[in-house]
Amino acid sequence: MSKSTQKNAIKTKFSQPAIQPLKPISVQSLKNDLVLGFLLFVFTLAVYQPAWNGKPIWDDDQHITRPDLRSINGLTRIWTELGATQQYYPLVHSVFWLEYHLWGESTLGYHLINILLHFFSVLLLVCILRRLAIPGAWFVAAIFALHPIQVESVAWITELKNTLSGVFFFATILAYLKFDSERKRKFYAIAICFFILGLASKSVIATLPVSLLVAFWWKRGKINWKNDVVPLLPFFMMGIAYGLFTAWVERKYIGAQGGEYSFSIIERCLIAGRAIWFYLGKIILPVNLIFIYPRWNVSQAVWWQYLFPVATLILAGVLWALRNRSRAPIAAFLFFTATLFPVLGFFNVYPFRYSFVADHFQYLACIGPIVLLVFGIEWAFGFLRGSLSRFLRPIIFLIILFTLAAWTWSQSGMYADAEVLYKITIKKNPACWMAYDNLGVIMAISNRSDEAIFLYKKAAEIKPDDPESYNNLGEILFKTGRIEDAKANLQRALDINPKYPEAHNNLGTLLEKGGLINEAIDHYRKALEFNSNLSDAHKNLGTLLAKTGQTDEARIHLLRALQINPNNDQAHNSLGILLESIGQTVEAITHYRKALEINPINSEAHYNLGNALFQIGNAYEAITHYRKALEINPNYSDVHNNLGNALFQTGHPDEAIAQFKMALEITPDKISTLKNLAIAYVRIGKLTDAIPLVEKALVLAKSSGDESMVKEITVNLDQLMKMSHLGHQSQQ
Repeated sequence: MSKSTQKNAIKTKFSQPAIQPLKPISVQSLKNDLVLGFLLFVFTLAVYQPAWNGKPIWDDDQHITRPDLRSINGLTRIWTELGATQQYYPLVHSVFWLEYHLWGESTLGYHLINILLHFFSVLLLVCILRRLAIPGAWFVAAIFALHPIQVESVAWITELKNTLSGVFFFATILAYLKFDSERKRKFYAIAICFFILGLASKSVIATLPVSLLVAFWWKRGKINWKNDVVPLLPFFMMGIAYGLFTAWVERKYIGAQGGEYSFSIIERCLIAGRAIWFYLGKIILPVNLIFIYPRWNVSQAVWWQYLFPVATLILAGVLWALRNRSRAPIAAFLFFTATLFPVLGFFNVYPFRYSFVADHFQYLACIGPIVLLVFGIEWAFGFLRGSLSRFLRPIIFLIILFTLAAWTWSQSGMYADAEVLYKITIKKNPACWMAYDNLGVIMAISNRSDEAIFLYKKAAEIKPDDPESYNNLGEILFKTGRIEDAKANLQRALDINPKYPEAHNNLGTLLEKGGLINEAIDHYRKALEFNSNLSDAHKNLGTLLAKTGQTDEARIHLLRALQINPNNDQAHNSLGILLESIGQTVEAITHYRKALEINPINSEAHYNLGNALFQIGNAYEAITHYRKALEINPNYSDVHNNLGNALFQTGHPDEAIAQFKMALEITPDKISTLKNLAIAYVRIGKLTDAIPLVEKALVLAKSSGDESMVKEITVNLDQLMKMSHLGHQSQQ
């Protein structure tokens, strides 16, 4: 075959394809497909190995099912309650629900499911490309599987949204192509079902009917209203409805509104034009990939920003002009831009507050350019002689795939650890305030307070109008004892956003610590007014109300805190204290035990459980919990005191006296401990050691102004003096 003949054959094959009915597959072809599929699966699994056990990042904790949604009732809420989950993608959150019940919070399972779904999409893509008679189906699919721009979608737990919706996107297309060729209603019904499931996974696939029309136009050279458009009208209506609904949810429940999203239509066109070229560039040369890219400063007054949309229109015009030679380039471009349309800037998407572009936005859209690139390579091989083409073709393909795989393996390693991911993001994008803020959270959790403070301050410096950095800074400053600085930063957060619930909650904690009880209660109530599902605010308010004697309302809030987060050990502890105060000691013990089951190093829960057990006569188990509390916090004077009481009651006076003495080393002026130690001395016959302790207790009682305590201790002292005098006389 001559070069011109080969060239024309490829051109004809690609520009005038037909939707091929599925033909019987030969045994050899089946074997080849199984081998290719197996090798690609192993290769795909291997390149994502660095992320297999990747820890949760950013909003993964909002997707791995929260405690209050882990029951059957929680599963119902996922489908029926707006706001129960971060976004209303009920099928995604149902899969997360199932995953939690299979492997809990172990991240390996979540990552492997993402990889498996991604690979399943690869297999469906091969079938679609063959139905459309597109050459190099396995090569296209391999690039889709191994391209490093896919790492963000596959290695990030949250992006199950992409991998799951991708499966239904491809399944819908495959079922609809079957319907298009055979016109059987069952295939149409299957396509509708897959499309609905896809929308329930991520609304970005709403553009699917446009993709099908592009494919039909590319195949036939025209669109038939009756055969092509009318059957797709239900898909269009569902896609538009769900897309608009998602845009509303983004604004109302996620916060994609306000000054950061206020763009004119011209500015949105500037964003879209630049984004298209950005994504094309990352497909062709996937270097310097970043978790969060720099956010462009968009201005319709800057002339050069118009070059991007103008260049996009010129490119579209050129490709349209070439349609008579080949419709493939314009079809690929239309598929690419149509699939990207929901995230090009015409609708508010929450991540736009950080960046207008993200790798995971083009998870499906990249197929158009990839198909065209593979065709270009195939077209180039058409100019080579047969033997040379057969020799070079697999070598070039393997070089491309191994290069992409190496990039992907390196990129997926970033997602194995949140700290590494944010540090790399900061290195490549020094203005990424979100990365500084999130890295600060990691440092705070790791008790690296100085580093956390530095990072929060840096985030606030870069973005002074963001309340989150000030809230986080206030929280860590409070924990490190810098009360006034903490208060100033929390107030700054509320000046920026008076409806910021976390800042109200943190400021309430600070005020409570300073003894401003009423002010603290007001801030806890405001926190719950703006976010009724804030478990810690319910816990804090309930705990404080219980201390002020408002037990009924306190109980309501503590129970609500546990309904939202059953693993809130502090809420269990506070509810135990409340129940014990109203005489329900057995129920209190249950909650103390639950708190310790959740957090075995909660010293206060050990102490409270010890007190409750001692109260019901179980002194020996009480001693065990007192000792555990002291292992965690050796400077807990009340525990030393109560442990002394329990030891004395169980016949260990010497150990009891040692504990009372340790309590007094920590708090020398504790009247109750002075009295306990004095009593212990009296009972072992050391009256002379007891008298100074009671005398000191009397002085402290007089200085406190507690008349009843003064009278009680005076009586005790008189009794000791008489006993001492009698003892002295008997010795004489």
